[in-house]
Amino acid sequence: MTGEPLWRTRRDAGGDPPREPGPIDLTRYVLERPNQNPAQTFLKLPLALTEADLRAGDVDVAICGVPFEMVMSAGGMSYGPQAIRAAEYLPVPPLEKPHLAVGVDPFEVLRIVDYGDAGVTPYDIAATHDSIHEFVAEIVRAGAVPIVLGGDHSITRPVVSALAEAHGAGNVGLLHFDAHADTAPDSYGSPIGQGSPMRRLIEDGFVAGRNLVQVGLRGYWPGADVLAWMAEQGVRIHTMDAIDRHGLQRVLDQAIEEVSDGVEHVYVSLDIDVLDPSVAPGTGGLEPGGLTTRELLPAVRRVAAEAGICGMDVVEVSPLLDNRSRITAIAAHRAVLEALTGMAMHRLGTTTGDPAYEHGLGSPAPGRREGHHEP
Repeated sequence: MTGEPLWRTRRDAGGDPPREPGPIDLTRYVLERPNQNPAQTFLKLPLALTEADLRAGDVDVAICGVPFEMVMSAGGMSYGPQAIRAAEYLPVPPLEKPHLAVGVDPFEVLRIVDYGDAGVTPYDIAATHDSIHEFVAEIVRAGAVPIVLGGDHSITRPVVSALAEAHGAGNVGLLHFDAHADTAPDSYGSPIGQGSPMRRLIEDGFVAGRNLVQVGLRGYWPGADVLAWMAEQGVRIHTMDAIDRHGLQRVLDQAIEEVSDGVEHVYVSLDIDVLDPSVAPGTGGLEPGGLTTRELLPAVRRVAAEAGICGMDVVEVSPLLDNRSRITAIAAHRAVLEALTGMAMHRLGTTTGDPAYEHGLGSPAPGRREGHHEP
């Protein structure tokens, strides 16, 4: 067999009814449950199927999925994208998400769609990475920012490489929230596996070592040889011990400055196991002693608001390992919303938001906005 693999070949749409390019609203009713429509999108956002749809919709942010895993730890990450998409509990539309802490609604500021999933095969990690790279490149060519729902952490390599090719190799800083460094020479013999994406991005020249900044590392890996390699590359790490000693806000002050050093673009890679297992059990790399959800969510918003981001991934969510309340998927979902809020704040030129929303004890709520719907 020759030509493009069938698992990533776009079907012949010649028999479909003709339509003008643009995002497609899949909702049927004025008010629906988040998982009511069988074509599940993030928050029931309009779906874009092609690069032409993104361009016609003048899209700012494209949320997409990569349901891929070839993992060393417990599995289920290939189900992560849909679990994150379906984690909302409030009915939608109307799509209205004013952030109570900062008073910014990202859906009023940004044009956001769901771009569906990249083509993947569990049998060929290299070919899947090629497909992811091309898929993300479509989003970037259309002028949109990709927010990628994984999938295992190997997917960061093709996503960031596509962004680096668009923005310039070495011109993208990578802020990496994780319990693990992911800088191994290989993953059980594979140079592009789950434990190696950050090392490959540096060795391939897409990210400068000094612009890989890691927050939340803890536990008993990596060893001396890998740490020595990281030091040689200038990788900056902020362990949980450093967060405990100095406080998260001071660590973020330094991390944002470091990741932005000499580059024009910042990417955030969020492995959900940066959270403590007590608040995020649905992942394979459980490591006690992590961040709380209350710490992580404003941190993501702050990075997006202050540094601005050219992309983000949220990886390693396994609904098969989550508890019945789906707290891991919900945390990942909210991390995406916080990133969108931060991006909207950056667009508006504010890092603090609307002062009217900065409530103190017993302060009155801001006035009800026209068009607001109670859940």
